[in-house]
Amino acid sequence: MNRPIVAVVGTPNVGKSTLFNVLTGLQQKVGNFPGVTVEPMVGSVTYDQRTTTLIDLPGIYSLAPTSEDERLTVDVLRGQHPSIERPDAILLVMSAVDPEKCLVLYSALAGLGLPIMIAVTMVDAVKAAGGGFDDIGMMHELGVQLYPVVGRKGLGVGDLTHALSSQAAWNVPMAPLSDAASIEERFAWAEKMITRHTSPGAPDRATRRLDAALLHPVWGTLIFLVVMALFFQSIFTWAEPLMELIELGIAGLQSALESSMPDGLARSFLTKGVLGGVGSVIVFLPQILILNLLVTVLEECGYLARAAFLVDRAMGLFGLQGRSFIPLLGSFACAIPGIMSARIIPNYKDRLATIMATPLMTCSARLPVYTLLIGAVIPGTYLFGVISLKGAVLAGLYVAGALSGLLIALFLKKTLFRGSVVPFLIEFPPYRLPSLKSVGLTMVGRSKDFLRTAGTVILAFSIVLWVLTEVPRAEIDSSLTPVEAANVQIEQSLAADLGRTVQPIFAPLGFDWKITLGVLSSYAARETFVSAMGQIYAADVEGSDEPLREVLAASMPLSVGLSVLAFYVYALQCVSTMAIMRRETGSWKWPALAFAITFVLAYLAAWLTFVLAS
Repeated sequence: MNRPIVAVVGTPNVGKSTLFNVLTGLQQKVGNFPGVTVEPMVGSVTYDQRTTTLIDLPGIYSLAPTSEDERLTVDVLRGQHPSIERPDAILLVMSAVDPEKCLVLYSALAGLGLPIMIAVTMVDAVKAAGGGFDDIGMMHELGVQLYPVVGRKGLGVGDLTHALSSQAAWNVPMAPLSDAASIEERFAWAEKMITRHTSPGAPDRATRRLDAALLHPVWGTLIFLVVMALFFQSIFTWAEPLMELIELGIAGLQSALESSMPDGLARSFLTKGVLGGVGSVIVFLPQILILNLLVTVLEECGYLARAAFLVDRAMGLFGLQGRSFIPLLGSFACAIPGIMSARIIPNYKDRLATIMATPLMTCSARLPVYTLLIGAVIPGTYLFGVISLKGAVLAGLYVAGALSGLLIALFLKKTLFRGSVVPFLIEFPPYRLPSLKSVGLTMVGRSKDFLRTAGTVILAFSIVLWVLTEVPRAEIDSSLTPVEAANVQIEQSLAADLGRTVQPIFAPLGFDWKITLGVLSSYAARETFVSAMGQIYAADVEGSDEPLREVLAASMPLSVGLSVLAFYVYALQCVSTMAIMRRETGSWKWPALAFAITFVLAYLAAWLTFVLAS
């Protein structure tokens, strides 16, 4: 074929996704296949003008799936998936550190009749421990090509890239066992292969020592809390210089447009509609990238799986299991992949309870709202001279959302989803340094996603809001300053009329018409609250040469700022999240219930916060 399709397959924690990222580089995207909820990554590799398409399928241990993501992989490999074409070949990723389970999987894959090639990862770790891996001998016995690689260092990747594009490198192996072979027989065969072609190295004492500390019920919990504290503090402290640079750049652009263009609708559109709206959201790109950087590093270094094990007992208090921790933690970046990754949970009721809890996790879309309001109303002081008060408030918002989500899950497990908890089993990945290239690709992907949202949904909303703020044109007294004239126009616009019409509903929460309009706008996307504030207060920002958060600090009482923060902790305002919930659960009943529960919680929390803070 001119463009063969190769399925990248392997057991969990063998470095499969890291190798996929290194092979494909920026030539990858999410595979949006019709009817597919666990969406695999699709990339391409080109060598000598021959392009190969790679599909990174979810990890499996055998061809007998136990969860929805495993079922996707098996259906694709068997050619039984209705919307994904059966691959032409299989790239099996095998760990040299723990090849037994990979060989068991190979014994099943060999019976599919597809050409197979094996990439052996972590060979450097085996050699560092004084062990050996006879890839030549294993290659001859299996009858397929083996290519040792070190994905995070790029070693052996060139040879593998060449082989992927060479028809001569692919072989259809003879199945070492019959399809009817039992799992015990497959493990016995794998053990013989390991005895003949590998030699164990010295025990990994470093891993044992790290696990003894990180998994300890007391010290491990303290380390976990410290890691989480540093996590939230870093989002503020590391991003601040970059945010200030972006703010200066946007302010410079606005000033340049003000001085180079005549007064009129065109200048107003560019300075207020585009830079005042979209620009005010782009300021928070550094924080979103730092959030995703930290999550990616924790995952790649092997800590996240251990954190899931550590919190399994705590999750049990809420009727869930440690497996739910991974989708919930993933939702701190975005609820959509978090909801989709809940398919790793075999038990249907546990999966539903986890899905219902995910919208309460603080996703990166809430981060610009939190940062803007915290920067406006929370003093820049330090607790005990070390802990930033702003960082502590941010952590408190994350904890409040997460705890509330778990309580909702507990309520549902005690009522609608009553049933037993499935025992939690997890395989720990080896400790390893994160791949700089893999982390970099993740950051580039997150940047594209954020900027795509800023350039589409938020830009479209900014244009609509700009029109609402400019219509009808108010009669302006010529004696007014430009800032005063712009504020008169805002006060007499359709946007102000709309905000004032709905504002009585939110008046008990302390919201004025401007905040009400911002909250309403954020039902398109949470970040549009910042965009709305950027446009509504655009004249004040231009008139004072201060960033938006400082302008808000002068006009927003502490009680109101805290009330808005409390509302956003709970409100389910992402249409895409509700659509994914509907697709995962097969019914609008569950997203409708989630929306109703979270709105009531958001309203009550905001009201109570406003009353107490006042």
